[in-house]
Amino acid sequence: MLCAVYRSPKRVDTYLYMVHPADFSVLPESLAKSFGQPQHVMTLALTEERKLARLSVAELKEHLQDAGYYLQIPPPPQSLLKKELAK
Repeated sequence: MLCAVYRSPKRVDTYLYMVHPADFSVLPESLAKSFGQPQHVMTLALTEERKLARLSVAELKEHLQDAGYYLQIPPPPQSLLKKELAK
């Protein structure tokens, strides 16, 4: 399976993974609007050997088959204040 990865011009470190070739009509209107005009980053072959940063290839394939896309958003910022209070 080939997967196309797109970057959001509106949201920092936000990426959209879609089956290649991408069919943007499967995106909910609110997501399409908030994501902005997708900017192609790369196309990947989803093989068992491939390592992804935040999820497994099997999990990504499941998202692509179920919803038709996978939205990767950055993790919430870590609060330095909470670390200080915990000491």
